[in-house]
Amino acid sequence: MITLEKLDKVYQTDEIETVALNNINLSIDRGEFVSIMGPSGCGKSTLLNMIGLLDNPTNGSVSIDNFQIENWPDKKLALFRNKKLGYIFQSFHLINDIPVIDNVELPLLYRKGVTGKERRQKALDALKKVGLSARTKHYPSQLSGGQKQRVAIARAIVGHPNIILADEPTGNLDSKMGGEIMDILQNLNKNENTTIVMVTHDEHLSKQTNRIFHLFDGMQVD
Repeated sequence: MITLEKLDKVYQTDEIETVALNNINLSIDRGEFVSIMGPSGCGKSTLLNMIGLLDNPTNGSVSIDNFQIENWPDKKLALFRNKKLGYIFQSFHLINDIPVIDNVELPLLYRKGVTGKERRQKALDALKKVGLSARTKHYPSQLSGGQKQRVAIARAIVGHPNIILADEPTGNLDSKMGGEIMDILQNLNKNENTTIVMVTHDEHLSKQTNRIFHLFDGMQVD
């Protein structure tokens, strides 16, 4: 499902060259739940951005669902991301001045052929999966942190992506709420065969995934 080969990411300024990732080789099968761990600043989020096609590698290749993603134009990449990938972030990234249901519908606005009625039904179905059917008309400011993250997960899954990428999805939550978010992700992985790649600092959470990929100073650690 996901293959990274000899992946490097170097950030260059006039005076400093920073190597964020160095010779990363990683293969993730369909239906796997993989966690990425390592100390702060080791390149975890950068690696997730490479997998999520949000940034381009300096060297190496990225293959998603047997598509070799090299030199694709921005529009083609955007459509591919919208169809294949769902994103969950630590800070939720919800739009505060629109209701929950409209936040969840957002990815479907870019899908050709999806009617307004279909968008609404898919959003309702996604909110049901995360236990928020009673919060459709609420605004993000009216929700707890755990509820906001549930909305973010509903938004990520509303288009039925093959892959979910989660960057510290429990980082802003207490242990109880974090555990509930992890339960949702595990259910998606086991019941819908969704491939999940999760960045986390929490060793307890990482041990609940199929495999742990360790990074240190931009390099993979066996």
